[in-house]
Amino acid sequence: MTDTIVIVGSLNADLVVRTERFPQPGETLHGSDLATLPGGKSANQAVAAGRLGGTVRMVGAVGDDGNGTLLRDSVAASGADTTHVVVRPDTATGTAVITVDGRGENTIVISGGANATFSPADLPADVFHDAAVLGLCLEVPMDAVLAAARAAHAAGVTVLTNLSPFGAVPPELLELTDVLLVNEHEAAALGDHGVQRSIVTRGGDGSVVHDGDAQPVEVPAVPVDAVDTTGCGDAFMGAVALRLAAGDSLVEAARFAAGVGAYAATGAGAQASYPTTAQLEAFLGT
Repeated sequence: MTDTIVIVGSLNADLVVRTERFPQPGETLHGSDLATLPGGKSANQAVAAGRLGGTVRMVGAVGDDGNGTLLRDSVAASGADTTHVVVRPDTATGTAVITVDGRGENTIVISGGANATFSPADLPADVFHDAAVLGLCLEVPMDAVLAAARAAHAAGVTVLTNLSPFGAVPPELLELTDVLLVNEHEAAALGDHGVQRSIVTRGGDGSVVHDGDAQPVEVPAVPVDAVDTTGCGDAFMGAVALRLAAGDSLVEAARFAAGVGAYAATGAGAQASYPTTAQLEAFLGT
């Protein structure tokens, strides 16, 4: 067993426009120039862990187009292995249409593209043979998410599941999940999920760690003036995966991830705002 992290899921091109406030229904507002940036929850998580020095393997699908090249290049530049990112001919790469307001908050609408074609057949048979942690989200079809969780569980790999975009999931996914990552609204909607280890994020109020029978532990947020919160949750997830793979406790991982998520909020975009270890240490003064 090594400290390898396998991230299975989505790669999206983020189409980003900044505007002072979000439009009301039927309203048109002026915004900034359109920026096309590498994103997708899973790709973001892989880049976050990779830039921090993790050994990361990305598994997913992109289209045979410029956006697909952009994404594969960005993930590879973080140090992550993109060998298992499938390129689909005649299929568009997934996209996310993102609006960022003057407070750094965002709204996101995703179009699946190649992500929607990702299937259990795209999972290499030996992809988990040396892995410590699997990172999952819900931006690819559920049959592929379940297949990855089953294979990782069978290989003794820690399954870290982010239930985002939030929705109903098969009970089996929760049964296969070792560590659940949700925000406070998702946790309330999910109710009694049965996963013994979880992190509930609360934005500026930090997070709460539940680890078996131990008392819940509140982990404070790192205060920051947010420029853009796009991808901050993914930075947090990638950081948690990194530290769990290194053998940290869940509380230690959440504390580390709080700093990574805060750093990500200080820059525009998702992957472009993620820190290296040296940048994180300078930011935190450590």
